[in-house]
Parts: sequence; C-alpha cells; structure tokens
Amino acid sequence: MADRFRLTLAQLNPTVGALAANADKARNAWAEGKAAGADMVALTEMFITGYNTQDLIMKPAFVADALRHIDALAADCANGPALGIGGPWAEDGALYNAYFILKGGKVVSRVLKHHLPNETVFDEVRLFDAGPLGGPYSVSGTRVGSPICEDAWHTDVAETLEETGAEFLLVPNGSPYYRDKIAVRQNIMVSRVVETGLPLAYLNMVGGQDDQVFDGGSFVLNPGGELAVQLPVFDEVISHVDFTRTADGWRAEKGEMAHLPNAWEQDYRCMVESLRDYMGKTGFKKVLLGLSGGIDSAIVATIAVDALGPENVRCVMLPSEYTSQASLDDAQAVAENLGCRYDFVPISEARAAVTNTLAPLFEGTEPGLTEENIQSRLRMLLLMALSNKFGEMVLTTGNKSEVAVGYATIYGDMAGGYNPIKDLYKTRVFETCRWRNANHRPDWMMGPGGEVIPTSIIDKPPSAELREDQKDEDSLPPYDVLDAILTGLVDEERSVAGLVAEGFDRDTVKKVEHLIYISEHKRFQSAPGARLTPRSFWLDRRYPIVNRWRDNG
Repeated sequence: MADRFRLTLAQLNPTVGALAANADKARNAWAEGKAAGADMVALTEMFITGYNTQDLIMKPAFVADALRHIDALAADCANGPALGIGGPWAEDGALYNAYFILKGGKVVSRVLKHHLPNETVFDEVRLFDAGPLGGPYSVSGTRVGSPICEDAWHTDVAETLEETGAEFLLVPNGSPYYRDKIAVRQNIMVSRVVETGLPLAYLNMVGGQDDQVFDGGSFVLNPGGELAVQLPVFDEVISHVDFTRTADGWRAEKGEMAHLPNAWEQDYRCMVESLRDYMGKTGFKKVLLGLSGGIDSAIVATIAVDALGPENVRCVMLPSEYTSQASLDDAQAVAENLGCRYDFVPISEARAAVTNTLAPLFEGTEPGLTEENIQSRLRMLLLMALSNKFGEMVLTTGNKSEVAVGYATIYGDMAGGYNPIKDLYKTRVFETCRWRNANHRPDWMMGPGGEVIPTSIIDKPPSAELREDQKDEDSLPPYDVLDAILTGLVDEERSVAGLVAEGFDRDTVKKVEHLIYISEHKRFQSAPGARLTPRSFWLDRRYPIVNRWRDNG
C-alpha cells in the first residue's frame, strides 16, 4: 500500500465549444503531471466542453463530439498518471454532468453529479439528469471521492463517499465569481472535512464565459479545516500537491500559499478578465467607446486598456453644444494618460440635420427628452459606423445604477457588444476609480500605473450633458441614496415597507421601484457584462417585461 500520493491540480481556462483546444490543454497538463511523477492529474468540471454550456449541451451531436475527445484523451494519456476530467455522459436516454477517470488507455471510472444547481446562473435541472449517490474510485491503490461542484455543498455525497471508503476528497468545480465568494466556498468545504475527517482538494477553473468569470482560487484542506494549499485567483496554474499516509489517515503536505487580494482588487480583476476573455474567445481584437469626460466612460476605458493594451482601444469624444470644456479636457486627459487613440467627432451638424428633418413632424411640440435622446442615438450611429468599418467592438458604459432605473437611452448609449461595469453600482464606480489610481498590478494590467483617471472627473457632479446645466440628480435621488434603495430592492428583494421602516422616504422608494420595473425591456436588450454579485442583470435576475404588479405594502 502506497504511503504517498501526488495529485496535480490543473487550474485552467477552457473555452465553451472549443473541444480540441480544451483537450490539448488537458494533454499538456497531464504531460506536466507525468514529468512531476504525479499519480493523478485533475481538471475541472465539464472541462472538455467548457462551462457554462447552457442549452448547447442539449445538442446530441455536441455531446457525442465531446465523448470522442474524452476517448481520444484516454488513448493519448495511457502511459502515465490517471487523468480526471469533467464532461457530459449520455446513457439510456439520460444526460449527466460527469467526471471521467482515464487510465491505461480507457475510461476506468465515471462519477455522475447528484445535486444539480438550479438557481442564479445555473439551470442544471433543466439540462441534466441527477446521478445516483456513488462510492470512490481507485487510483494507485488509493480510494478517491469526487463530489462534483454542487455535490460538495451538501452533506450526503461527501458522507456517502467517506462511509464507502474514500481516503480523500477531490472536488472538481465550475464555480463563478461573485464578491467575497472565496470565503463562502472555504467555509462550506471546511464543513465537509470536519464531517468526514478527510482531506479535501477544491479545484476550480478560471476564465470568462459571457457574463461569468471563474476565479480559480483552488485550495486544499486537511482534516479539522487547516489550509494546506492556496492557489491564486484568476490565474492559470498547475500545482503538485503531495499527500502522505499517517496513522490518522491521509494528510496534505504544506504547499503554495498564494496571496488573496481584497474585494476591490478582485472586482476590478474580474472586470478586466471578463472583457479580455470575451474578446479573445469571440475573436475580437480591438474595442472602441464613447469617451464623454464622465466617470463611467473613464473607468471603462481604463478597464479596456488594462485588458487589451492601449494599442487596441479607441476612445471617441462626440461633443454637442452642451458638452462642457471641462468634459472635453477630461476626456482628452484620460486618453492621453492611458496612451490609447483619441478621436474627436462633433455631432452638432448631424444633430441639426436630424432636427431639421423632423421639424415638420414635431411642429407645435415642446423640445424635451426626445431631442435629448437624438444626441445619444447619433453618437451610437457614429460609433457603430466606426465599429463596422474597422472591426472594433463597441463597449457600453452604463453602471448598475443607471441600468437598474433605465437612466440610459435604448439604441443609444446602451447599444454595444459588452459592458464591463454593468454590475457595478455608481457609488462603487467612484471608489473603483480611486482604487485603480492608487494601485497598479503590472502582472495582469496592460495599462500604465499612476493617476490615470483625473480627480476632476471623480469629483465633479455626474451629468449626461444632454441639455444646459443638466445633472443626474435632477432626475434621480443622490447616488448614495439610490444605490442603497437599489441594493434593497434588487440584490436583497426587500419590500417597500421594509425600506421605509429603515428610514427611506416612501415616495422615493416607490419612484425607484417603478423605474426598475418599467426599464425591464431595456435590460432585456442590453449588452452582457461582468457578473460581480449574485443578483446581476442577466441570468441571476429574470423578471417579466410586461408586469403590472407593484409593492403597495
């Protein structure tokens, strides 16, 4: 009976649908594990297909193709360590989320996911069938139990594995980021090792997929909850973990202990990585955005430069007669500080042409919101023309506060391919700008350090500048009040009465609630964006567009 077991943890970034590329990543990880003398190389949940596949996994041809790649991997990785890899398994008319153990040229074991998550961004009850509670599999004479992701959040799977002879637990995951989730994961996994008395390796993937970002942060726990290994967040890494058999069972030896950054840095990294991977995985190389001189477009430009490099970012100032000199100066300063291209394209003549064209139809009416929105839609017309001509994807710049209450123009500033700050409330936009000015991480930021966002942008009152002396607070409550109400109504699903009891003005709460509901059609058509919270506007929160109910409590 062996007294040592080397497990290679491959914390990698697969791409949904890129079966051959994902298989190559698996081969390379296996080769690295083999060179290091590993007994087993472990990859993450649904690695061969990428994750989250959504309805793509319901296509039988896709599942069959994935299984062909699993079989090819088994043949190619016949002489060396066992390889654990996630993928789909179809049998007797059922479809499972499975974990395959490959050894000696074939699939020697197959674990089927038992608990299927059906909340937030997950619809696995719709996509998969639930597998039975099963026992461990054997690798190099050692019995390993693998609760697949959600299975480790419940007591029964791990307890069944322990009762049927598992000697340690390997948990393959596709667990996406939200703020402070690392602590949630570790607390749950500590419960599993306390209950079972077994060491546990928690392996999570990295990389962006649409709105979701998988943040890695894999770790290994010993019985009692002691942290033996901590891998970094967001980075691809392959790490070898040694387990030693003792009189009290297997124990993981101390290994890498990566520093975990704070929530501000993790949020910013998430926005950078989500844009970088969205671009890379869809094939876009360059982006452009309207740079208004305001804080939202300034932080989006900074995120874009950090994700893609200044040579791949075009900033376009599209001033009207209402654009202040301060905004002109601030926009140019941001572009110069970041080192990216800056184009100046006034819209006054185009706006006059549209106004003159519509004049006979608008005769006898008062100018108002319609005329203001013409400016926003003209800007997007010009940005989309540049996008079509040069193949650069348009970034939108609406923060979560604006997205929530519809303080944006549909087919205007809401139009575009991706929105890095879609899940960032306005008050956090301010603080994120301050954080970025004070912090630079050259290992993953491609932009320059220092104060790239002028303090004049951070300090001035926000304005859309669509009319004379316009301020956001002319139409909305102050952002600290608005964001507190939105947090209650959107993120926490609080009642109107509950917020009023906390001291918020009832009329203000009702106005915000009304704006949230009537803006659903805008969000339904909006660009995807980085998910930072468990209640982002995409798959986390799904409300009907037609909805006459209001909370009158």
